[in-house]
Amino acid sequence: MLGPGWTRDRPRARRAQRAGSAALAAALALGIATALGTSPAVADPVSAFYVPPAGFDSTPGAVIRNEPLPILATVPGGDGAWPAAGRQVLYTSTTQDGTPVAVSGTFVDTTRPWTGAGARPTVVIAPGTSGQGDHCAISAAFQNGMYVDIAKASFSANQEILSAAAWSTMGARVFVTDHVGLGTPGIHTYVNNKESGHAVLDAARAANNLSGGTATPIVLWGYSQGGGATAAAAEMQPTYAPEVNLKGTWAGGPTANLTEILGQVDGSLIGGVVGFALNGFLDRQPELRPQAEQVLNPRGLAFLDEMRDACIGDVILKHPFLKSSTLTVDGRPLLDHFREMPDAIRTLDAQRLGRLTPTSPVLITSGRNDDTVPYGQARQLAEDWCAKGATVRFDTNDLPPIASGATIPNHFGPQIADGYMSDKVVTYLLDRLADKPISGCTIS
Repeated sequence: MLGPGWTRDRPRARRAQRAGSAALAAALALGIATALGTSPAVADPVSAFYVPPAGFDSTPGAVIRNEPLPILATVPGGDGAWPAAGRQVLYTSTTQDGTPVAVSGTFVDTTRPWTGAGARPTVVIAPGTSGQGDHCAISAAFQNGMYVDIAKASFSANQEILSAAAWSTMGARVFVTDHVGLGTPGIHTYVNNKESGHAVLDAARAANNLSGGTATPIVLWGYSQGGGATAAAAEMQPTYAPEVNLKGTWAGGPTANLTEILGQVDGSLIGGVVGFALNGFLDRQPELRPQAEQVLNPRGLAFLDEMRDACIGDVILKHPFLKSSTLTVDGRPLLDHFREMPDAIRTLDAQRLGRLTPTSPVLITSGRNDDTVPYGQARQLAEDWCAKGATVRFDTNDLPPIASGATIPNHFGPQIADGYMSDKVVTYLLDRLADKPISGCTIS
C-alpha cells in the first residue's frame, strides 16, 4: 500500500516500510470488520473518567488520570500480544484565554524496536472532524474502531486507526488527542485553532510525562481539522511549549482561514459542520449569541441544538449538502450575515493562522480541487510562513475533481493519496527525526 520511496536504500527505512504496510493492511481490515458490526462499542463513553476532579493540576500537559485501554483494532505488538496495551488519558491544556481545561486522549506505547533513525519518538496525532457530541471523541472509538449509539442513531469511527497503527508498528509512541471538549465537560470548540494548538502541544507534554522522556523527539500528524490543529501547534510551539522537542509537522488540508472555509463548505456533503463551529465560538464569546439568534430562523436554532450532540456521520446521513441559507431568517448564507457583524469577523480573523512563525520544519499538503477546505488558504499559510523565514514545504495534490461538493473524493482523496498511499508524509517526518538537513521554502 505504501510507495517504494519508503526504502530510500536504507535498511531501517525498508523495515519501516514493511512494518507500516502490515499495520495499514491489518488496521484497515479490523476497521472494516468493526464497521460491519462485529464489535462496535455501545456503552455510554461519557463516564466518570472524562470528568476531572475539582482542583486538578493546572500545569499544561499534566496527566490528571490514566487507565489501561486494551485496543482491539490494531495489529499485535512486537511480542505478539493482542489486544495492544493503550492507555486512556486525561490531561491538562488551556483554552484560548489561558484557562486550564481537561482534555482526553489515547496513548499507545510500543514494545517494538524503533525502525527509524535517532531516539524513539512520539507522534502526536490530531484527528479530523469527528463531531461535537461527547460520544464522538476518538478515544471512545479507539478500542474497537467504532462507537455506535443505537438510542441516538449516532456513530463515530476512529479515523486514526491507520496512522496510529502504522507509527506504532514502526516503534514510535503515539498520542491521539480528542481536542478540547470532546468527551470531557463543556462544548467542543470545533476549528478553534488556538485551543486545538494548545491541546496538541499539551498532548506532547502529557506523552513525555507518561514515558518519562522530556527530551523525546516529537512529530505532529494531522489532516483537515487535525491539519489546522497541527499547523497551529507548529507556529505556537516556540512561545507556548518551547521545551517540546518538535522535529517536524504534517499539516494536511489545514483549516487556516475560517472565513474562506465557511464560504466553501456551505452546501457541501458536510455543510452541517458550520453548526459545530458556530456552537463553539458562541460558547467562548457569548456576547455574539444575541446577534446570531437574530439571523437564525427556528430551524437554524433547532439545528444548533442538534449539532451539540452530533457526530460527523450524523451530519452526512441526516443533513447532507446542507446550505446555511436554509437556517437564516432571510435566506442568505450565514457568512453573508457574519460579514455584517464586526464582532463575528474579528472572531474568525483571530483564528487565522500564519501570523506566528514555526521554528521547526512543516510539510503542508493540499488538494488543488479540494471542495471543502480551500486550496488557496492552505497555500497562503505556506506563503505567510515563508515570508517570515520559516522552513516550509508546500505540496499540491492534483487529483482531478469528482462530483464537486461531495467532500469524500475531493477532500479526503488527497489525504489518502498523500498520507497513506504514498511515502510522502512519512518519509518527510522520518527525515526530520533523522535530523536530515532542510531549510528554506519550497512551494509546488
